[in-house]
Amino acid sequence: MNRTTRLIAGLMGAAIFLALVDLATGSVRIPIAEVWRALFGNAQRPEWRTILLVFRLPKMLTAVIAGASLSVAGLVLQSMFRNPLAAPDSLGIGAGASIGVALLMFAGGALGAVGGGAQGVGTQTSALLGSLAPLGYSLLIVAASAGAAFVLIVILFISRKFEQAVTVLIMGILVGYLTSSFVSLLVYFGSPQKVQLYLSWTYGSFGGVRTRDLPWMAGAAVIGLALAAIDIKALNAFQIGERFAFTIGIRVRAARTRLLIAAALLAGTITAFCGPIAFLGIAAPYAARLLAKSAEHRHLLPTAALTGICVALLADVISSLPVFGAVLPINPVLALIGAPLILSMFFRRNDGARIEAVA
Repeated sequence: MNRTTRLIAGLMGAAIFLALVDLATGSVRIPIAEVWRALFGNAQRPEWRTILLVFRLPKMLTAVIAGASLSVAGLVLQSMFRNPLAAPDSLGIGAGASIGVALLMFAGGALGAVGGGAQGVGTQTSALLGSLAPLGYSLLIVAASAGAAFVLIVILFISRKFEQAVTVLIMGILVGYLTSSFVSLLVYFGSPQKVQLYLSWTYGSFGGVRTRDLPWMAGAAVIGLALAAIDIKALNAFQIGERFAFTIGIRVRAARTRLLIAAALLAGTITAFCGPIAFLGIAAPYAARLLAKSAEHRHLLPTAALTGICVALLADVISSLPVFGAVLPINPVLALIGAPLILSMFFRRNDGARIEAVA
């Protein structure tokens, strides 16, 4: 068994363990052994099975899909832009997906007005999804993915005009601000019910996706992951440069288009169903590169997907700990996990530059 196989097996074991812990954690503590029994119909208490199947299992599966999707989207963008800081949130792609959802909600009115009092983030997100007919789910995915793709195309155009990676990131931040400003105008002129629903959606949550929503979310994610997997050779070549990719026979424009669609679909789908989820798209791919110690995407893609799943499940476990008295928003928890990883990246790069300077 080689190193990559051992790594993937270890990550799969960690993901399964964290998934069971996630199912067991909450205001009602369920022993892990009982979780296993409840999932297969032999729970000691019927209410435990209801809690697991109705509330916790969809939340856990949402975290799995979101972790894999955002991590792979971040890996694709980092390889295309040859920049470890490229990610759906740092390049404004999440903001672009938010534009699509906001337009569908406020301008088109497809989501309808949903009244609400003081509800949790997951409840409000569930209300947003619950107001959609089956056709509305596809509209939601298309709208969010189209918004994400538009921002990606703008960023790609900017990257061709400016070679410096820092300039591209700054431009991405500016594009994100512009899209956020546009969304703010839509919110300003929206009805109070839609504004409350939209603002609750922006907090981000794994708890708003119900069982009937999961096939739509999973189906779109599988398509995005498959598109990324098709172009593994192109991803390897793009790390060196598009000119090199062309010299080894890759149809650069077609491959780049497919990868853009994959990244937009993955980021857009998760943003549509879960709201903007920060740090996963940048921290998980970086952690995957550290673990894999390889630039080969045949190894990096599964490692990134599994690393993203583990990070998302860990964040969900922490946010659901009963010690806090309530379910915490997922983004602050992800920030606590992801920010140290990103800071370590800067220190590692700085140490490497010092070593080169001394040499």
